[in-house]
Amino acid sequence: MAWASMTLPPYPKQSKSNRRLTRPHVALIVETSLASGREILRGIACYVREHRPWSIYHEPRDLEDVAPEWLANWKGDGIIARVQNRQIADAVRATKLPVVDTLGLVPETGLPLVHVDDHAIAQLAAEHLLGSGFTHFGYCGVEGANWSAQRGDHFNRLISEAGHTCHRYQLRSQSAQVAWEREQGMLVEWIRSLPKPVAILACNDPRGQRVLEACGRTGVMVPDEVAVMGVDNDEPLCEVASPPLTSVQPDHRQVGYQAAELLESILFGGQAPQAPIYLPPAGIFPRQSTDVIAIEDKNVVRAVRFIRDFACEGISVEDVVEQVPVSRSVLQRRFKQTLGRSIHDEIVQQRIKRARQLLMESDIPIATIAKMVGYQHTEYLGVVFKTQTSMTPGQFRRQHRH
Repeated sequence: MAWASMTLPPYPKQSKSNRRLTRPHVALIVETSLASGREILRGIACYVREHRPWSIYHEPRDLEDVAPEWLANWKGDGIIARVQNRQIADAVRATKLPVVDTLGLVPETGLPLVHVDDHAIAQLAAEHLLGSGFTHFGYCGVEGANWSAQRGDHFNRLISEAGHTCHRYQLRSQSAQVAWEREQGMLVEWIRSLPKPVAILACNDPRGQRVLEACGRTGVMVPDEVAVMGVDNDEPLCEVASPPLTSVQPDHRQVGYQAAELLESILFGGQAPQAPIYLPPAGIFPRQSTDVIAIEDKNVVRAVRFIRDFACEGISVEDVVEQVPVSRSVLQRRFKQTLGRSIHDEIVQQRIKRARQLLMESDIPIATIAKMVGYQHTEYLGVVFKTQTSMTPGQFRRQHRH
């Protein structure tokens, strides 16, 4: 569910008595220590730049921090918060001000919620890892976090539906004050116990980095024996990991943008939605930690490699068949048995993946992108893109470029 843009009331005329109404005073209780929080802040900033200005109260903080002391006596207009615990929930509700939560970790607060879609994140990760041919899977979560549990539960369900088993491991939360070395030792033992090759989804990038560290201590090869994927696409963290960490990028920036839009609507008399607003992820950013195809059939591996290298060059199914010493019917059958989709479907999937990346990261015209990903006609890209994503290329770019 997405929050539809609303027409806001015009600015009141400037005067000493109503100047404060034209510049809402908003507190942002959002951490700066994680990529997710920083992206939410960027989304809020984008909204404010595009609309009326705010007076913003914010200070650097960690996700595990309690509510700031000044909040108890603060006389503002509204709050956007990452409600991490009951103490923060009680503190923001005690202000009696409009509040929008962007985390949803504390149940039954009654606060409007704008959050990433954890089920969609798990689905995107599962499709990517299943598409690489893995038959053994793991999920590394963090205890006490409902977003981690939801990602893990949905990932497990999707893997089970595909006929495989997902092994799960829970790391302690940072607030548990568990000795890092002891916890890491237990993670090492878990990785040693897994059947290989195995693909592991970590609930976020910091846990993904810990899984990679444990793999190094175990002596297993990444990605050949253990492929690892994180969530959040925290680029410095992903790049400093060894090897660099593949990651799902949730659209936290859009979360911030829509949370700001919702709060301003409430401030000017709008009604808060009764149901949470969940936003789909932006995509997957592949890096070395998953750069492997875990398929025993060497002809299928060769075909998949060729498609991933040249899908955007306008190749056809016949071009793929020419790369392997088997007939089209045999390759089609083995492809379907191994990956659960056709050769044509794999070509389309790779083209759309590239189109999504270009739409998010560049201002290249859509007509040019169509040709860059192997389609001669913009209209055909639009039809295929909407079939794959439920959005047109233009809608996708507008949603993910705030």
